[in-house]
Amino acid sequence: QVQVVESGGGLVQAGGSLRLSCAALGSIFSINVMGWYRQAPGKQRELVAAITSGGSTNYGHSVKGRFTISRDNGKNTVYLQMNSLKPEDTAVYYCGYCSGYGCYEETDYDYWGQGTQVTVSS
Repeated sequence: QVQVVESGGGLVQAGGSLRLSCAALGSIFSINVMGWYRQAPGKQRELVAAITSGGSTNYGHSVKGRFTISRDNGKNTVYLQMNSLKPEDTAVYYCGYCSGYGCYEETDYDYWGQGTQVTVSS
């Protein structure tokens, strides 16, 4: 069993920055993927960024060049540094954990956090 705990959301003005953290607690498999997805009102959940335990990263189209995902394997924690935030980044951000290989889609993830709200004002 794995528990995923997110923190760091909040309200920020456009152009500002926020950093989200996500810790995976419990029975962690050494090979895994942790990722951030977001869901805005009335929209489907979309990939923000994901990172493997080996450090390979993947970003959603709309955040490339502005967001950076990183991780501390010793703490089973991933971070999402969000810069140059835009009002369209407003959403609930969810962190997910996927054990093993083959974690390419949202449906591949095994565990999710409860989500953290990010609001960007114009």
